[in-house]
Amino acid sequence: MGRNNEVESPAINIIRKGTEIKGDVTCSGDIRIDGTLSGTLISQGKVVVGPSGIIDGEVTCKNADVSGTIKAKLIVKELLQLKSTANIISDINTNKLSIEPGASFTGSCNMGSVVKGIQHEEKQETIAEAQTA
Repeated sequence: MGRNNEVESPAINIIRKGTEIKGDVTCSGDIRIDGTLSGTLISQGKVVVGPSGIIDGEVTCKNADVSGTIKAKLIVKELLQLKSTANIISDINTNKLSIEPGASFTGSCNMGSVVKGIQHEEKQETIAEAQTA
């Protein structure tokens, strides 16, 4: 007889190299992009963009680790890490930013209070929606 003591770990969504998605993606967990996504990505977890990954659209997430290309508005509520192979053509809103030498970034960056303001606005919208329901 075996005991079932397995702890359920959250699944990681993966868009593999060679896969192209056109549309919006929303997920409650982590997601890794090694293919191409054209559209909006909203994740409650971490977004990892691999070296072959390309996102062309708006990205909103808790944390992000980017080694590929993002051509989009990027909103990261906590930590954004740009690896040496990252190519960002975007405006960034984040709380914390880490950039390795070699990473390419074109756009503007707002840190700290801007993201807190976005979180405050989202909270107020949620409260307003709950009151009208």
